[in-house]
Amino acid sequence: MKEVLYGSTRGSGEKITASKAILKGLADDGGLFVPDSIPALDVSLKDLSTMDYKGVAYEVMKLMLTDYTEEELKKCIDGAYDSKFDTEEIAPLTYAEGAYYLELFHGATIAFKDMALSILPHLMITAARKNNISDEIVILTATSGDTGKAALAGFADVKGTRIIVFYPKDGVSPIQEKQMVTQKGDNTLVVGIHGNFDDAQTGVKNIFGDKSFGEKMASKGFRFSSANSINIGRLVPQICYYVYSYTRLLGEGKIADGEKINFVVPTGNFGNILAAYYAKQMGLPVAKLICASNTNKVLFDFFESGTYDRNREFVLTSSPSMDILISSNLERLIYRIAGNDSARCAELMKNLSEGGKYDIKQSERDGLSDFYGNYATEEETANEIARIYGACGYIIDTHTSVASAVYGKYVRDTKDETKTVIASTASPFKFTRSVMNAIDKKYDAMGDFELVDEMAKIGNLEIPNAINEIRTAPVLHDKQCDKDKMRDVISEFLGL
Repeated sequence: MKEVLYGSTRGSGEKITASKAILKGLADDGGLFVPDSIPALDVSLKDLSTMDYKGVAYEVMKLMLTDYTEEELKKCIDGAYDSKFDTEEIAPLTYAEGAYYLELFHGATIAFKDMALSILPHLMITAARKNNISDEIVILTATSGDTGKAALAGFADVKGTRIIVFYPKDGVSPIQEKQMVTQKGDNTLVVGIHGNFDDAQTGVKNIFGDKSFGEKMASKGFRFSSANSINIGRLVPQICYYVYSYTRLLGEGKIADGEKINFVVPTGNFGNILAAYYAKQMGLPVAKLICASNTNKVLFDFFESGTYDRNREFVLTSSPSMDILISSNLERLIYRIAGNDSARCAELMKNLSEGGKYDIKQSERDGLSDFYGNYATEEETANEIARIYGACGYIIDTHTSVASAVYGKYVRDTKDETKTVIASTASPFKFTRSVMNAIDKKYDAMGDFELVDEMAKIGNLEIPNAINEIRTAPVLHDKQCDKDKMRDVISEFLGL
């Protein structure tokens, strides 16, 4: 099996192994790590269809994380995909109103981030051992709502690590915030910043790039890594569930071997849909990748015009995990459509940093042919939740609704009848007020946890443990800071 090495999208520095890339998180030049080649699946789709989630995950990840031994990788997978998930399938498919919904929210924190963040701590600790790292690893993460809790749950009390999560104080749902601020673990810190997600993400990236701060950390026995999707250790595990969903449809006779399907992905930071793109590059029969945006439609405008422009109003929506104007993982796609030209990629990212926008050439736009982009307004998002519930009783969250509404637009635009899987990225219990108000405005008079009970009743659903355990949990994290004080908060937490 060919060794896959990882280099920066911006080009400087040598190529390194997967385990080293996972430990570093971000390249020294500020670029993201990308594989020097994308290997093809070497087990038939038919054979994969007979395997469980762990089996499929191993067959995918072994190709991308080539310096992990079979024993190491299987141990990481076994530690990740266990009873933390409330279904043996890990990522079940539900058919509703003309599409298959890939439910990625059955993990400990009821959002799709669990699919990768359940395994990342195992991959990282294994990587530290492989590379003789004795420093304490400090996970530094910005979150728009879901990554934070999933990362906290993954790294809490993991020996040799600490985790610091920054989130926009007024930019997440009440349930999302409660999940984070009640997090236990002596090695955890949660901080609400006075700003939006882009402020938090930019602050984290700047801290990663601050060499003097890094040297100060190193002198005290610390090193930074990331649990955001900028870490390749987050991205690779996400490829697995696209392959898994295809092989479930194949195994159940819903599609023929080799038949192409579409994927619809609600998209903010671009990592989730990029994983689907990588799955296609590995040989998964995928027709169209449908990129669904909310009112913060910077990605839709990019696919329409070839111009990426973050100079616009930032809108707080009912799908907060997608309230993003700087989609970090798009850089990995830009690198690829630019012909793996790191100098060109660095130039475009410099334009984004300095002027807030960049334009790609027509030849680069041609590389976007795998994608279709569209967006859903707040009204369309609410209407789609009500439509699906009214038609079949299936309840979806706001982010999944954005994807479903955009899929409806895609079908109307193209008349494409290809079988389609929609990535259902969060449990509706995570956004109870928005979801229940969409179904009927009368629910707005209820309290947050009354809404939880009512949703369970009208949807015939079991309330997830993640919700029950925060009903009476005490707040353990109440720290807030301005966006320019993030370094100070880190220094205080680490005793620098």
